Amino acid sequence: MRILQLHCDSIEFTPTKKEIKSAEDIVPESKKLDEVVVAFVAMEQGDDSQTAKKAIGEITASMDKVGCKKLLLYPYAHLSSNLASPSLALSLLKEMESLADGYDVSHAPFGWTKSYNVKVKGHPLAESSKTIVNESVGEIPAHEGHTHDEGHTSDALKSESKIQSFWYIMTPEGEMHEVGKFNFAKHEKLEILSKYESAKKRAVDEPPPHVKLMKKMAIADYEPASDSGNMRFYPNGRLIKSLLERFVNDQVKEYGGLEVETPIMYDSHHPSMESYFNRFPARQYNINTEGKQLFLRFAACFGQFLMANDFQISYRNMPLKLYELTRYSFRREQSGELVGLRRLRAFTMPDCHAFCTDIPQAVEEMTKRFELSRNVLKQVGINESDYEMAIRFTEEFYNEHKSVIHNLVKKLGKPVLVEMWKERFFYFVLKWEFNYVDSLGKASALSTDQIDVENGMRYGIKYFDENNVPHHPIILHNSPSGAIERVIYVLLEKAALDQKEGRKASLPLWLAPTQVRIIPLKEEFLQHCEALADRLTKQDIRVDIDDRNETIGKRIRESETEWIRYSLVIGEKEVNQPNLSVRDRISGNVTEIPFDDFVADIKDQTKEKPFTRLNLSRYMTKRPQIMV
Repeated sequence: MRILQLHCDSIEFTPTKKEIKSAEDIVPESKKLDEVVVAFVAMEQGDDSQTAKKAIGEITASMDKVGCKKLLLYPYAHLSSNLASPSLALSLLKEMESLADGYDVSHAPFGWTKSYNVKVKGHPLAESSKTIVNESVGEIPAHEGHTHDEGHTSDALKSESKIQSFWYIMTPEGEMHEVGKFNFAKHEKLEILSKYESAKKRAVDEPPPHVKLMKKMAIADYEPASDSGNMRFYPNGRLIKSLLERFVNDQVKEYGGLEVETPIMYDSHHPSMESYFNRFPARQYNINTEGKQLFLRFAACFGQFLMANDFQISYRNMPLKLYELTRYSFRREQSGELVGLRRLRAFTMPDCHAFCTDIPQAVEEMTKRFELSRNVLKQVGINESDYEMAIRFTEEFYNEHKSVIHNLVKKLGKPVLVEMWKERFFYFVLKWEFNYVDSLGKASALSTDQIDVENGMRYGIKYFDENNVPHHPIILHNSPSGAIERVIYVLLEKAALDQKEGRKASLPLWLAPTQVRIIPLKEEFLQHCEALADRLTKQDIRVDIDDRNETIGKRIRESETEWIRYSLVIGEKEVNQPNLSVRDRISGNVTEIPFDDFVADIKDQTKEKPFTRLNLSRYMTKRPQIMV
């Protein structure tokens, strides 16, 4: 059964003609309903009374959230190409109407063409869609994605699709507001996130702006010879990606993470794996070899857990922090969700687990990791104004640890989206995440952490307390930046927004593939340019030389379009003076500045960031042309 549900100020409809022979026998007349939830419904093959009961339960549960008791069931065959017979569809429609005890329910005429006018409310829960599946028939086959058995979907994924969530907004003061009653006037992005999460529509309708930029800037592109969601990174992209990887690595090690490396494939039928499959909501790739069924990892969790199982751990070692930069993690995301660098099937994930003695220690450590994550994002160029926070927890955890949740929201200093579950579906009791909201209204998680209360026992991990008594640890799952590819996506989306609003698009200087370009006016000045490039390179500055036989105007324009911050045009005047003539792309100014001051300015902008040398030839005439 397919349902499109709208919370409306009003709907007015008029039956115009019978569409099928078995249409209801009515006197056609216009009807108007005010303050009503309208459920456009398409009955499908395989639907039965159980489907109808489940559907009306989900519809009325969402009606309770928005505080509406009036329901119009509106038969709408256009939602599906797999329709049930008219007689069954009408029977189920009437059955749904009869099941909604305590609600004012009616249905629009079945089998009629109708003209209608609908006015939908503007709050985040006003629009949603649902697919109700008859479990006795089985899951609707997915176009893409499966787990360790062909066509099998993990229990966690099934649970995720059935979770009954209660959505709120929590303010820094700790107040909880129902989403439908919160004033989003000053929190537009949070409202978008709320709508996105409640609708759970991950597929994209058009390419986001960064796709064009990642190609134009020769950073990355789709690889037609691979599976969808596996990208190629050009030299510029590999440089940016490697610098981000090194920076996050350094930050996690400074925090205390112990870097390890674990395999990228595992035996599907290992006891711990088989159990974990059904607690983690992800699809994976499979490999059959030598009588074994292997899968490509979708996270670093199980590799680190299996390793920790072999450790002799004392309470004095706690919290024990294991870390790996997974190049790569693999998830068979739905094909309609794959776009550019936003959502991939092969991605690089910094993954840090902290093994803690108990919930109080886990909460204390989670607070440190919260600050680590905020700092990592800020340092890579993603500010708090760029993302919104969502926090998810069980009702039981909230009732026992309200102050913990309040403190996290207070630290962020702005309202956050809350998803509360009546019962625990996964292995964690709390999960927070920072979400970037792009120009198409899609939200993408960056930093995240979880409090895991299951896997210490599942993997047989033990630590010994001061009395030498063994216990299973509480485990935190943190990615301080989120996937590295997704960080690049955010930086490019921000650059696209800058362009749209009339500002100069750019990357942070430490990530710019070329930081300084030298442009000789004539070939006779090339030797001076080479010597200058050598001096800058020795100062850990990425510099190239545009030695092409093009006009000076064209070469300066192309330096601009490649987002190169500083250009040095070298002519006879520049050769014979001690100072540099520096063209700053961001300010648009050309200034005379001593060499040492110029270097010091760049060093100040890139301090405490990793450095790598140019990943292309210094001379532009020696570079291959990337056809994008």
